[in-house]
Amino acid sequence: MTETIINVIKVFTVGFFSFILAFLITPTLSNFLYKHKLWKKEAKNRSIDGKTVKYFEKFHSKDELKIPRIGGLLIWVSVVFLSFFFLILSYIFDSFWIQKINFISRNQTWLPLFTLITASLVGLADDLLQVLDRIKDKYIKKGLSLRYRILLVSLIGLVGSWWFYSRLGQDFIYLPMFGNIHLGIFYIPFFIIVMIAIYSGGVIDGIDGLSAGTFASIFTAYTAIALFQGQINLATFCIAIVGSLLAFLWFNIPPARFYMGETGVIGLTATLTVVAFLTNAVAVLPIIAFLLVITSASVIIQLSAKKLFNKKVFLAAPLHHHFEAVGWPHYKVTMRFWIIGVVVAILGVVIHLLG
Repeated sequence: MTETIINVIKVFTVGFFSFILAFLITPTLSNFLYKHKLWKKEAKNRSIDGKTVKYFEKFHSKDELKIPRIGGLLIWVSVVFLSFFFLILSYIFDSFWIQKINFISRNQTWLPLFTLITASLVGLADDLLQVLDRIKDKYIKKGLSLRYRILLVSLIGLVGSWWFYSRLGQDFIYLPMFGNIHLGIFYIPFFIIVMIAIYSGGVIDGIDGLSAGTFASIFTAYTAIALFQGQINLATFCIAIVGSLLAFLWFNIPPARFYMGETGVIGLTATLTVVAFLTNAVAVLPIIAFLLVITSASVIIQLSAKKLFNKKVFLAAPLHHHFEAVGWPHYKVTMRFWIIGVVVAILGVVIHLLG
């Protein structure tokens, strides 16, 4: 059996185990979330500009209540558990396949794994502040403000960029057809800006199943890129995320059993940034993550238009709510976004590999 076939078997085997593990622990997680009533105690009633509007009230109604947040735990806990489980097995058994299936390595997966854990814990803290009634401080009772969340994401980006720049000696990005573009010390702020920009696309988590399907296609694309580049452990790490996302999606298809929450959004977006830089495929990130980009852009455009011209560009923002306001059923919006996500993910992979 050739090394290539063995590597492909490794990647897909871990993806399968990740899906099964996440699928099996869902009932326990779900029971815990419902038992402790870890959901918002009041529905949102204001739009992104702080004003109450009829379309926003339609999308964010009492239907949000009694559906737990923090469902993103399912995604990152499954990946972390699987990572260390296979690592421990590799220390206990000398079997070729046990050794091979371990995908933790210092040069490929330590940094994204550390990022996934750290960023997800930051999101978890925000989710808990939103769902627990015990917090009396008016500034944090409803969760961390956007300003604080961006600050924390920036700090994670700062640590990641410093590691790339000082420890890995990386100060360039690869542009297809143009080669490496050296940024020098500006590599650090560029890294942070990319992480914040990708995090801003997390507002796509607004319709049941939309965000999970979107992130699944994105991480599948980076699985392919890493695999073609010979970064087998990184490809395996990415497919482990995909497997857990698919299990999450199984239970998040309408009606959702739980919502992803910030513990999923911050963890996934921060990890995606690190993976994009590790594969040196940052240039195609706006293509592969096109849905995150246009969703974030729709919010920025809407806010800017209201502030500058006192007019709306979209009936509602983010963009998926605009299509709902037009009259599309939520399932039609979700499935069409999924299709676009898969197409642009394939396009991004092809451009990177041909470049």
